[in-house]
Amino acid sequence: MSFLDKHKKLERNLSLLFVGSLLAVLVGGIVEIAPLFYVKNTIEKVEGMRPYTPLELAGRNVYIREGCYLCHSQMIRPFRDEVERYGAYSLAAESMYDHPFQWGSKRTGPDLARVGGRYSDEWHVQHLKDPRSVVPESIMPPYSFLANTPLNTENFGAHLQANAMVGVPYNAEMIENAVLDMQAQADPEADTDGLESRYSNIRIRDFDGQPGQLTEMDALVAYLQMLGTLVDRKAYEQNENLR
Repeated sequence: MSFLDKHKKLERNLSLLFVGSLLAVLVGGIVEIAPLFYVKNTIEKVEGMRPYTPLELAGRNVYIREGCYLCHSQMIRPFRDEVERYGAYSLAAESMYDHPFQWGSKRTGPDLARVGGRYSDEWHVQHLKDPRSVVPESIMPPYSFLANTPLNTENFGAHLQANAMVGVPYNAEMIENAVLDMQAQADPEADTDGLESRYSNIRIRDFDGQPGQLTEMDALVAYLQMLGTLVDRKAYEQNENLR
């Protein structure tokens, strides 16, 4: 019996086809999954990573709520054209506290994985209010209402606690001070000693240019200005070269 005849027999026999398909899925699954049990860590060891501050986390919530991820990815692939345009390629460690992560390749707008610190707060605020005033060819819709929308801080500690339940290292002190920390990060006049000790490499300032008001614009700009700035890339590359 030729191979073709055997294949036709398999296709016409429902029981054999089911068993064959099941075996193929099992073998493929084992090949994909089994090696992970022998890998100590699938995430690079990096210096500088920390959980989002409450204000950055609130900004990330606004980012997701407004569907920004539909046009902007946060994953720079290790290809020359992407690295030259956007910056160093993304590391898995940079997304280890993301629930959900913002990977992808959908780029109606540019990738934002390294946008932190590239533009001033004023640029971001103007861009969000009226995108074409700073990028004439932009097709992004305006989000000017964010500057007039007070940030909801009610029971935000519970949000940190929920993240802690899925592995984000928020401790009891961070959860207890969540609302105060949100307010303090956007107020340079506030007492920020505790905030800076809880969150390293934190930016503390009035992000939206409206002192005394905590808005969704504050939160979103704080989040954007943090993206790609936490990992000590030089230390990581040095460690990689020593391996």
